[in-house]
Amino acid sequence: MVGCSGSGKTTLARRLAQHLGYRHIELDALYHQPNWQPLPKEQFKQAVSDALRGDDWVVEGSYSAVRPHVLERSDMVIWLDLPKAVVMRQVLWRTLRRLVNNEELWNGNRERWGNLLKLNPRQSILVWTWQRHAVYRQRYGEEMLNSSPQQPYLRLTSRQAVERFLSSLQAQRAVLSRAPEP
Repeated sequence: MVGCSGSGKTTLARRLAQHLGYRHIELDALYHQPNWQPLPKEQFKQAVSDALRGDDWVVEGSYSAVRPHVLERSDMVIWLDLPKAVVMRQVLWRTLRRLVNNEELWNGNRERWGNLLKLNPRQSILVWTWQRHAVYRQRYGEEMLNSSPQQPYLRLTSRQAVERFLSSLQAQRAVLSRAPEP
């Protein structure tokens, strides 16, 4: 599951993992250690490799250090490519909710009120999202064009497309559950 920050990756990945009965792997949770310290690159690669054992997982996130390994183990890539205005609204409300509720993200980390007004994208998720939206759109668009039939890309461009995708899975499951045993 890939897309810009605030596009809904975590929400969709959780829902998809639950639907499939798979594990949900959030790369941010592996990468961000206490006090927002990044896990060193080799340790991060090992943690991701350990998490990807087996075939029963849905992973979300896109760190360049582990991207090749995640892609090599994936049988499908779901790209959440929502419009910038939608993503910005979602990331703003998510950030405010986390701040107001003092919500723990990963390993004791929480959003910081002071980061709302910072202009450094490494400190402000809002600035990061604003600046990276077009970068990710280009990156994933190129990847999708160059993907192989063995690893299809599914590009979802609206919340309605996400809901249609999940509904199609539920419909598929219902049909399969009614199929007679061979």
